[in-house]
Amino acid sequence: MNYKNITVAGSGVLGSQIAYQTAFNGFNVSVYDITDDALEMAKDRVIKLKENYKKDLGATDEQVDQAFNRMSFYSDLTQATADADLVIEAIPEVVKIKIDFYHELGKVAPEKTIFATNSSTLLPSQFAEATGRPEQFLALHFANEIWKNNTAEVMKHPGTNMDVFNDVVEFARAIGMVPLQLHKEQPGYILNSLLVPLLEAAQQLLVKEVSDPDTIDKTWMIGTGAPLGPFAILDVVGIRTAYNISSGKAEATGNEDFKKLAELLKTEYIDKGKLGRETGEGFYKYPNPAFANPSFLKS
Repeated sequence: MNYKNITVAGSGVLGSQIAYQTAFNGFNVSVYDITDDALEMAKDRVIKLKENYKKDLGATDEQVDQAFNRMSFYSDLTQATADADLVIEAIPEVVKIKIDFYHELGKVAPEKTIFATNSSTLLPSQFAEATGRPEQFLALHFANEIWKNNTAEVMKHPGTNMDVFNDVVEFARAIGMVPLQLHKEQPGYILNSLLVPLLEAAQQLLVKEVSDPDTIDKTWMIGTGAPLGPFAILDVVGIRTAYNISSGKAEATGNEDFKKLAELLKTEYIDKGKLGRETGEGFYKYPNPAFANPSFLKS
């Protein structure tokens, strides 16, 4: 694995985390997004991440500053990928957006460049043809709060070159992850095959007015000993991602429950700026959410 220059396409919550984690571990990182405004927001996210690395990892001011200095930001895809050894795509979970992106990326990225999708729910084979280089394409999926939940799921599709697969496994290890190898495509990989049904079940309890987020989370936390309930997890994942997944499923299946859920997430949360932890409010208010209060599980 001779990767030195990494491009992260998409500078949202997880894209910014992937970029900074990669830079923190010594790689040169180019961050790409479609507007300069999005990139400014990404820089703000990264500046906040510095504090997390100092608090949670004991990193020094010098270490977090050096990591930031290894990052550059571009709204031009050609410039962002000019010398990329690996491009990690972390753009919205919408099939058409991803296909259009890969058509463009395949035209401008150097021939050497490996492409990896961070998609949480979609399969690499859905986009392999659009990349123009299917043998150099696979999935590389990270968990949110990447500096703490240090796993990276590496999943090939039938056409992925095994040398590419092995190199990406080594890259994941080089940026401090525990690589989890998947040799067969699985919707949701390992993590989301377990997590998404939980989050969907919780959201359906809400949309059907069976119960409220606090009670649902309290039930899960007491019943399993988990540190977070499903709605607290959704605040970490981000309400936009939850909306994209539910609206995509509604469109694909015509399922009325997913339609209602997508509408609820849009009108009651996204339209009101409640996007989760990144905005200080989602299902809970931060920095002092109700579930963190010791009395939450007792009352």
